[in-house]
Order: sequence, then structure tokens, then C-alpha cells
Amino acid sequence: MFKNETILVIGAGSIGERHIRTLWKLGYQNIIVYRQRNLPFRDIADAKVTVITNWNEVLQQKPFAAIICTPSAQHTPQAIQCLQNNIHVLVEKPLGGYDFNSTALLNAVNQSGKYLQVAYMLHYHPLLQKVKSFTETKELGKLLNIQTCWAEYLPNWHPWEDYRESYAAKKELGGGVALTLSHDIDVCNWIVGSNIKKFASFPSSTSHLEVNTESIFDANLLYENGVTAHVHLNYVQAVNERWYKFIFDKALVTIDYYKASIKISTFQDETEEVIEDFNRDDLFINQTKDFFLNIQKEDKVNLAINNILQSESVIKICTNEQ
Repeated sequence: MFKNETILVIGAGSIGERHIRTLWKLGYQNIIVYRQRNLPFRDIADAKVTVITNWNEVLQQKPFAAIICTPSAQHTPQAIQCLQNNIHVLVEKPLGGYDFNSTALLNAVNQSGKYLQVAYMLHYHPLLQKVKSFTETKELGKLLNIQTCWAEYLPNWHPWEDYRESYAAKKELGGGVALTLSHDIDVCNWIVGSNIKKFASFPSSTSHLEVNTESIFDANLLYENGVTAHVHLNYVQAVNERWYKFIFDKALVTIDYYKASIKISTFQDETEEVIEDFNRDDLFINQTKDFFLNIQKEDKVNLAINNILQSESVIKICTNEQ
């Protein structure tokens, strides 16, 4: 759908290139890229795109939709700019940086009538979708508690660049481990399906990394429906670790992200399922498909407003804004 429309990608770092590759796989070939400098791409030389370095020239192309892949602090103003020019928006997470304010963005959505979606692609992970279905069907009883851990080593993320120059290392660009890895806070909010009643955030900058923001982050969450959650994030750990635990009345459900496995343990038995040949690209493909489907919905403005408010909740936890 919309395969003949012009699709704009703003920013072409590693995540921008992934989105370009995803669009190309889905058959979107009229792709323009807006970036400050027309530098060589790192690994998408086969994807034919038009690079434009002047915003007014971009607007002359009348893009139908934009995917925003710039540093976090630029997401909100660029999203507003797109909406004001009648462009639907898929914006990488988080929706904004430390000074995020939703008012102007909500106004832009209401005035334009266009759709905005935040790219939390874990909503499309089949194992997390399975857990979400458990919360809805009550097959394992009531969800009581969630615990998550995501730990990696920042200097290993992009070996081709100095980590100290990356947006993740700089507060002024919306970096820090909390905003950069905010997926897991969003996952908790999505799985629980209830508003947050109270939270406490604990950022720490005690690591050896040369960053001007937190490198370790913990959050305790209490939801209005009584579910509690604990999220641990760090990008200082030498050995990667990423898992989720969901405590239900009748079972413990554990997901190992790197193994793409889910284990369901009950009083009687234990079962384990592994997704063979799991491909992370599938999350982006399904997310992009869903984005274009949502653009067609009559209630797309209400969906966009809900996306903004949900993302605002995540940002407040990351920045400890009570």
C-alpha cells in the first residue's frame, strides 16, 4: 500500500539505514533521504535512494510519510515540522529528549489530521505478543509483576565510531542509557495495559565510560491495576544480558531475548519454546507494515494522540520527572 508514494527518511545512521533497507524490502522504491551531508552509506549501497541536504527541496518532493532516525533530542521538532507539512510520521524512540513537552506535538497532530507512531518495535516481537495475549485471556491467571534486564557495553555497539561521539553518550542529544534503551519501560506499560500510579527512577553515572549522562538506570513502577515492575538498564556490562520475567497467578514466564526463547513454568510442569532462525529485521518489517495500515484508519488522530501520551509517560520515567 502507498508503494507509489514518496517516503522520506530523516537521518541515515545505522537505524536510518535499517529503515531504508526495510522500505526497500517492502517495495517502497521512491525513497528520499534528508541528511546534513551527502556521505557514503555504510551497508545499503544496493538500495537506490535520493539524498537531499536542503529541507525546502525535500518539501518540493511532497513526501507522503517520514521516518525520523536522528538523535533523540531532534525527534520532537522534526516530527512537528513534518506534521505541519501534512506528512505522516514514524519516529524512532524516544519521542523526545530531557526537555520533552507534548503540547506542540499534540497540537500539530490535531491540526494536521496526520498520523504519528513511535517506533517501539518490540510490540511486534512474537514472544512478547504471546505474553500480552496471556494478560488479556487470563490463561495463566492475573499478571502480578514484571522484571526486566537489558545490559550491554556501549563501546561495542558501533565499532566503526568512537562511542564518546555517539548520541547515546551525550545528554544534549537525548542520550543516556534510560532514553536510549527505553524499549523495556514501554514494554512494561504495553503488557500491563494500565496507567502508572507511582514510579521511582534511579540513574547512576558511576561507571568508567566517558559519557555526560547516566550509564546505569533502575526504575520501580506501580500501576493503577496493582501490577508492579522493575526495569534495569545499563550499557557498561562486559557480557550482554537481556531477559524478561512475568509473574502470573499460575505461572512464571521467562523470555531470553538473545536465545529467542520463552519458558512457562507452572506448579505442575515447565515448557520451553525457541524461535528458530529469529530475524530482528522482521520486527521492523511488521512495524512498518502496521504504520501504513494505521494511516488508513478513521481514528488515526486518536491513535496518534495515544501514542504521544504513552511515549510521554516513558520519557517522564527515564528523566525522573514526577
